[in-house]
Amino acid sequence: MDKQPLGIELVKKGIVTESNIQQALDYQKEHPRKKIGDILNILGLCDSYVLIKAIGEILEEKAIYLTDADIKITPTDFISLDLIKQNKAIPFEIGAGKIKVCFADTSNKRSIDVVRLLLLNKGLIMEKYITFESNIDKLIDSFEGSASEEINANADISGLVDTIIKSAIEKRASDIHIEPQEDSVRVRYRIDGRLFSAVQIDKDKQSQLIGRLKAISNMHQEKQESQDGRILLYPEYNIRVSSQRNVYGEKFVLRLLKKNANIKRIFELGFPEDEELVKNSFNKRNSITVVAAPTGEGKTTTLYSIIDYLNNPHINITTIEDPVEIRIDGLNQIEIDAKESFSDALRTVLRQDPDIILVGEIRDKETAEIAMQAGQTGHYVLSTIHTIDSIEVITRLRKIGISNYDIASILATSVSQRLVRRICPHCAKERDFSEKEIEIINKIGEKYNVKFDLKGKKTYEAVGCKHCNQSGYLDRIGIFEILNINDEIKELISNNSSSMEIRKAALELGYKPLIVDGIYKVLSGVTTLEELNNKLVIY
Repeated sequence: MDKQPLGIELVKKGIVTESNIQQALDYQKEHPRKKIGDILNILGLCDSYVLIKAIGEILEEKAIYLTDADIKITPTDFISLDLIKQNKAIPFEIGAGKIKVCFADTSNKRSIDVVRLLLLNKGLIMEKYITFESNIDKLIDSFEGSASEEINANADISGLVDTIIKSAIEKRASDIHIEPQEDSVRVRYRIDGRLFSAVQIDKDKQSQLIGRLKAISNMHQEKQESQDGRILLYPEYNIRVSSQRNVYGEKFVLRLLKKNANIKRIFELGFPEDEELVKNSFNKRNSITVVAAPTGEGKTTTLYSIIDYLNNPHINITTIEDPVEIRIDGLNQIEIDAKESFSDALRTVLRQDPDIILVGEIRDKETAEIAMQAGQTGHYVLSTIHTIDSIEVITRLRKIGISNYDIASILATSVSQRLVRRICPHCAKERDFSEKEIEIINKIGEKYNVKFDLKGKKTYEAVGCKHCNQSGYLDRIGIFEILNINDEIKELISNNSSSMEIRKAALELGYKPLIVDGIYKVLSGVTTLEELNNKLVIY
């Protein structure tokens, strides 16, 4: 027979009363994501150890009231903190080839399978346990280090905001998310492209926190509509601030931009180590080069590296940006504002005798047309555009309204890229590729006519340590694809051929898509197949 609801089963066992269950149901109306068992524990309506044991018996699962004392291993040695948080799963004991793992929800088969397979790759058989979600959450907070304690230790609101920002800088965060929730204010840091929880701030500090952020960002205190501002209190950083109202208050995102960051050489970013390829792709006149990728994938950084590669005292380089993220000696850098568009600034720049023009982004037909005109009149133009790959740059320019003739005659190179996380060198564990991984790599090689050499190659397991914020990854590297527009491609563009036809021809001419460069970086031990799949979905 089917089991009764958990509450009824607990009443039958004499663990709680019907009145207790009603209290839990009333609480659940206000907190619909909480489960009855967790609520009974939160409300203290039953002894926690007795309750979790009974829940285990009802669900036919091994159960434990998990505490620090029960954890005999370092959980992040076996799965990353990121996965612990995603799956609400904590490894806590190991022996005889088996590893005990506690879950907040043993009915979530996807989470169970993710953790089981990961541990199986490490040669360990998983033994599954259940505990309260609140136990898991408390333990995760303790794994995240001292940032939470340090932030909450600040009694005054100025010190609180200062500690949030300084802690983010220390942890190499690119963004800070300050998000009002129902019962608290959540602070998260984006590190190497992923969001990590930093701290939960008491709800009663929310209005003061928002007031302080508006004050130092030069925003209107009274306005609750979306606003943009800047924080200039940190000498080495230009911090852009955006606010937006949500159902629990106003959310803030702070973008941390280092003012005088060192520009990496194009090869350091992950571009193929081929000097001839760089010269052929970026050292041109009477043309335009476009770097394409979704938001947050490092397009601007690549543009800066290209500009740095081309920069010398004999040429006039002008950039038009929104905003100027890195200041470079020898360049004329223009920052546009609300009163001026990219197209307005570009018209003026063309009267300033430039050799190379960097346009931060092609957003509309007007900017695209002027950029094309600049390319036709002897200049070299660099810009970015939002598309999924280098072939789709052609489609995007067509949709903006640029003619096939102009695209074919002016577009010289389109580059597409993604950022993948580098395996952390401090904690990575070397292992052999699994049969499944070898099969995936070989299939990709067959599809794109590339012979990947797997002989003697090893891969790495992302573990997690203090250096990488327990994620198993430290910093990011680009994966690239380069489409140089040769005569055959020009003819296809002029004939209005579809992107599918252009892609087929490009592949025959030696074009290699992003995934190929990604696999090379997996084989060189820079990243993992799992990370590559997270970015490109290859299996």
